[in-house]
Amino acid sequence: MDARRTIVLVDDLRSFVDGRRAEVARSSAAGVELLGRYRDRRLDELWLDHDLGGDDTIWPVVEVLERAAFDKCPFDVGVINVHSANPAGAAKLAQVLRRWGYRVRVASGSTDVGYLDGLPLS
Repeated sequence: MDARRTIVLVDDLRSFVDGRRAEVARSSAAGVELLGRYRDRRLDELWLDHDLGGDDTIWPVVEVLERAAFDKCPFDVGVINVHSANPAGAAKLAQVLRRWGYRVRVASGSTDVGYLDGLPLS
């Protein structure tokens, strides 16, 4: 893994199992704030989980991405990986983000992310 790659992970519980360097947001509010730091910078990978604990979901982050694309100034993201264990949520995320021209990979069940406290992968 190239240490210069910029990777953001938005997930309430999981992290990268291989220890790759990434900035992590554990809520949608933290994800929006973190994404804002990349407004004018390249983001190689953006990893999104749908359900972020309680009533929180990824949709506020998606709305930021949508608004930028609507304003004809989309975020510079190499690929958005949707790694949610929620199949319907993952499909809807991918559909919406692709509509706005983002490159999306549905990575549900990816072994790249897992629970660091020893819980099984979702």
